[in-house]
Amino acid sequence: MSKFSDKLQQLSESSVPPIGFHPTVNESKSSAMLLIVGLSGADVEEAKVAADIKADAVLILNQSFNTKLIKQMVKAVGDIPLGVFVKGISEKKMSKLTSSGCDFIVFDVKMPAIALQEETIGKFLTVEPSFEPGLLRAINSLEVDGVFINRSEESFVTVEHLLIWQRFCDLLSKPLVVTLSSSITSAELSNLWQIGIDCVVTPSAQSEEALSELRSMIDHLPKETKRRPGKAGVILPHYGGDVTIEEEEEEEEEEI
Repeated sequence: MSKFSDKLQQLSESSVPPIGFHPTVNESKSSAMLLIVGLSGADVEEAKVAADIKADAVLILNQSFNTKLIKQMVKAVGDIPLGVFVKGISEKKMSKLTSSGCDFIVFDVKMPAIALQEETIGKFLTVEPSFEPGLLRAINSLEVDGVFINRSEESFVTVEHLLIWQRFCDLLSKPLVVTLSSSITSAELSNLWQIGIDCVVTPSAQSEEALSELRSMIDHLPKETKRRPGKAGVILPHYGGDVTIEEEEEEEEEEI
């Protein structure tokens, strides 16, 4: 089972408010957002920096890799989950990848569908901002643990970015990860959190100082419950029949 997928699942569960007045046991320890440090490839020192700043996961951004390299990187990051970008991987190569200690893979829609059957590793689909709404909704039925959204090359977060990512949050029930093309400010990070982004991926070759600052910004995000638009319904028990959904801030009751 993928450790990083578990972290994302726990983050999702911690965003659901408990029924009653008592907070959950791990409420104070939960993260508001996860951090993946992007790695250029074979730089073990880069991996050690990611471990030092307590990244939630690392991701090899270079698609040219081998199992020997992955084993070295896994050893360098210790308990931190390590993922890789893959393209056109065969069942045999997938087996070698999992045995090397890789925790999760990231792939695009051209990936052979056989990859979706792999159960011992986390699976994340990369999508483009141009994806049509119908195609986005269809992703909810896929056996993937989350969705990576590619960001364009602007050096800052634009209003267009926020609108596109907001649309993704509205249409997808999967955890959402944004890949950054440059550094990000505290205000921009807060905007991502507010619309429902679960995790960010840094570019490779970031300094320890820059990564530490980003780690600190994430740690200082509000810990209160966030709700993704379109998923604000609270499921309540109903004896003797199906469950009903009470929509937040409804002006009048509707019979379901």
